[in-house]
Amino acid sequence: MVDAKLQSVLSSLAQPAKDLEAQSPGQRAPDARYVKLNTNENPFPLPTMVWRSAISALERQYLYPEDDNIGLREAAANAYGFSKDHVIAGNGSSELLGLIYRAFLAPGDSVAMLSPGFSFNRKLAVLQSAKFLEVLWSDSHSIPIDQLLFGPAKDAKFILLANPNNPTGTFAPIADIERLVAQSDRLVVLDEAYVDFAPDNGLRLVRRHPNLLLLRTLSKSYAAAGIRVGFGLGHPELIGRLRNIQNVFNMNVIAHAVGVSILSHRAAYEENHRHIRHERERVAAALRHFGFRVAPSHTNFLLARVPNGQDGRWWHAALEREGVLVAVFPDDGLDHCIRISIGTKEQMDSFLAAVAAISERLKRGG
Repeated sequence: MVDAKLQSVLSSLAQPAKDLEAQSPGQRAPDARYVKLNTNENPFPLPTMVWRSAISALERQYLYPEDDNIGLREAAANAYGFSKDHVIAGNGSSELLGLIYRAFLAPGDSVAMLSPGFSFNRKLAVLQSAKFLEVLWSDSHSIPIDQLLFGPAKDAKFILLANPNNPTGTFAPIADIERLVAQSDRLVVLDEAYVDFAPDNGLRLVRRHPNLLLLRTLSKSYAAAGIRVGFGLGHPELIGRLRNIQNVFNMNVIAHAVGVSILSHRAAYEENHRHIRHERERVAAALRHFGFRVAPSHTNFLLARVPNGQDGRWWHAALEREGVLVAVFPDDGLDHCIRISIGTKEQMDSFLAAVAAISERLKRGG
């Protein structure tokens, strides 16, 4: 029961906040007893030179971080072949998504996302009192250009797509993305969080198309999810306007130092990426042996449809009882699926051993 004074306070909330339920207290991170394969982290340690940069940054903890992230933006510009005016740095790419929503959407506007996609976008739309339109990927996972440009999403202020896509792991040819961007007069936001595991990327499109904004993160392929570093690359006029509404000192000195070091030592991660690609294929083959249908993946995770007659949430709970955490989704068509992050060989062996144990019990009718 909400008392009268609190009710008065709550009634003063802006409408978007009223539309969202109060956040639950949440849960602590799982302890070391669990094999954590549910949030697509890269579990490997930072390379020595990157680790040293973080320790060195701690010696400057009494200073505010660099204004406007200039050094970090310059490092990203050099790494990706642009000037720093083409780059915005953020507290993860999720912060940059929030800026895009604030900059482009007024109450009543609409935004379109290729679905299934990153569910956080739904909340961002609610916060702007905007309509959230979900356009399904085609059965072949190609981009439904006509639906985006001339269908129900034709009036959307901007279009969101991830490539490779989460949670499916699939990859759309860059030529298809360029056709969409070239034919559209709206902003297209291309999220390339997992692109280091894919065969191609959209960097070359940024110079050709001023209506494209490309997002990158160091969370997935560079093992820095807890440090929170992301980038947006686009036309300097667009990037400059987004930087102008960004929070002051939005990133800390450790994130700056680690981000610059990672971008200067990307070659040090090549073995990390080879390992994940190898384990991804090994685990996919093993899951097929147990009756799962596994979608081709160009990411650091697999989306697997559980064996016929079974349910994704049931497998999620059964694996958790075995000490393994995977992800499930409420989206239509994904209720019979689980998503498995690719980790170390030992983690994946533990996962496959849990699948084997559960499958054996199911055979025995247990």
